[in-house]
Amino acid sequence: MDYKEAGVDIEAGRDFVTQIREDVQSTYRSGVLGGLGGFGGCFELPTGYKQPILVSGTDGVGTKLKIAQELNRHDTVGIDLVAMCVNDILTSGAEPLFFLDYLATGKLNSQQLAEVVKGVAEGCRQSGCALLGGETAEMPGFYQLGEYDIAGFCVGVVEKSQLLDGSQVKVGDIAIALSSTGVHSNGFSLVRKIISSQNLSWDSTPSILGGKTLGETLITPTRIYVQPILEALRGDIEIHAMAHITGGGLPENLPRCLGKNQSIKVNLDQLEILPVFQWLSEVGQVSSEAMLQTFNMGVGFVVIVPAEQAEMACNWFESCNIHSYKIGEVVIGNGTFEC
Repeated sequence: MDYKEAGVDIEAGRDFVTQIREDVQSTYRSGVLGGLGGFGGCFELPTGYKQPILVSGTDGVGTKLKIAQELNRHDTVGIDLVAMCVNDILTSGAEPLFFLDYLATGKLNSQQLAEVVKGVAEGCRQSGCALLGGETAEMPGFYQLGEYDIAGFCVGVVEKSQLLDGSQVKVGDIAIALSSTGVHSNGFSLVRKIISSQNLSWDSTPSILGGKTLGETLITPTRIYVQPILEALRGDIEIHAMAHITGGGLPENLPRCLGKNQSIKVNLDQLEILPVFQWLSEVGQVSSEAMLQTFNMGVGFVVIVPAEQAEMACNWFESCNIHSYKIGEVVIGNGTFEC
């Protein structure tokens, strides 16, 4: 017997690396040392920092992968993977430098996983970070045929004096909502439960979705906020804190960016809820409270700015084609979400 008879095709793995090489190299930026194929990826820290702080993050895509696999659509979940990581470290004010991915599957399907990597590369290009390396694991018997899982890891850098840690936030600061592209990459276990309970197909076209199918709507990748935020930080907008709205929604994620003795008060009537969330709530008979604690509801990211800069901040993000609006303010409190 040999490894191939046991279900692991080493030659196919080599061919896969060759297949993805161009996509990986398209993400390279200054600082990348060496090339694809080494035991480790090397990156030289950018110059100009007095006290560089490295900020790291790791995440996955969750059960949104099940929808991608059922739709046989694999070119967007890689964007989700990068977005979940880079948006997280962005909240510290960090610029993403490089990204690593991990793909695991039962049997290597080069075409399928090359599409996944294509999406990862696109996410890296959008966020300006290099796809520095990765790992592909063929694990027969662990995953069903056609199934795969992905995880990601990124590292960014920020000047220590510019690190956002909550201490910059002041009572009276305004919370600005930045629109999401949809469900992003959280809450899909509930999404799938709702759809299966109604015996709906991914080809269904609820009128509220404007002619799009359920599958097309739900597979929309997570928005990456890196470039507009970094440009704002380098410009005239004074950002005191940021929150990436992921699992737990606004109630769980917004308080995480505050300082001591502060809470966030949000006017829920101001929320511009996307049609997909209205549909999920109605069809699944999900309470407003449960929706708010599970989904982003149309707000993918929040920036906290001084009150006198709120209008300027909104205008800036609108000019970057990201709809934005005021949803609340920082008040005296004990780290709670008030509405």
